[in-house]
Amino acid sequence: MRNRILALAALAAAIGSPLAAQAQSGVTVGRAPVVVDSSPTIAVEQRPAFRDYVVEQRVPAFRIPDRVVVGATLPESGVTYYDVPQRFGATTYRYTVVNGETVLVEPRSRRIVEVMD
Repeated sequence: MRNRILALAALAAAIGSPLAAQAQSGVTVGRAPVVVDSSPTIAVEQRPAFRDYVVEQRVPAFRIPDRVVVGATLPESGVTYYDVPQRFGATTYRYTVVNGETVLVEPRSRRIVEVMD
């Protein structure tokens, strides 16, 4: 019985070690990370003003069949991305409206990095 417990503990340590190293190194094996880039997003206190800005701009909303969640990849065509104005902070992300929700997107990968609504 004691040997089984030790074997299970050793197995758990062997499995857990690569995961801990992976979390520290920022390297993901097998699937893409949820946060694609470490660029700053829009500050919390700026978000209401940014939402108002998006409404004022009347950007067309796009519909996709999938849920709008962080980490989802938007289609290659049919979606237009817009620059975030400098007054909302320096960011490499773009924004668009998908399924009625304003999202920040990493433009190269088209991956949603933040849902603003």
